[in-house]
Amino acid sequence: MDKVESNLGFRFMAFSYKFRDLRLPRMNILKEVGVKPGFHVLDYGCGPGSYIIPLAELVGESGKVYALDIHPLAIRKVQDIASKKQLSNVETILSDCQTGLPDNSLDVVLLYDIFHHLSDPDGVLKELHRVLKPAGILSFGDHHMEESEIVSKVTNSGLFKLSRKGEITYTFLKK
Repeated sequence: MDKVESNLGFRFMAFSYKFRDLRLPRMNILKEVGVKPGFHVLDYGCGPGSYIIPLAELVGESGKVYALDIHPLAIRKVQDIASKKQLSNVETILSDCQTGLPDNSLDVVLLYDIFHHLSDPDGVLKELHRVLKPAGILSFGDHHMEESEIVSKVTNSGLFKLSRKGEITYTFLKK
């Protein structure tokens, strides 16, 4: 099980992300991923929900956004965002690994800046592989890791293959 950050630590992180998002809007990253209307997307380790509004816009009413995090404050923050913005296509999941989603149900999983924190990264990759559709995309980014470490840790499981390295993210496809 992963360690839950303190409430104070979470609030500080959420505050600092506001400045990060001004420098590099989340929509710029999502454009690199290729999220389309109707997609079902999981933001694994959603934190304070920086990707939720742009994701909800991209997938549209026919799509679905799942926001998963281990921290109850993260889930509450995303629920508040969804409520205030009337985003009926957003659902939250409080979990440290299991999504509770059906097999082969997601088009894209975002796994950003959380992998280095995971106590069971292989377990998480297995769960993400299970819920991704056969042509599903794992969009990965973790500025705490070197490129060679990212590629080896994700591909050594035999579940994913590197499709391309973008300017900001790595795109892995389900094997």
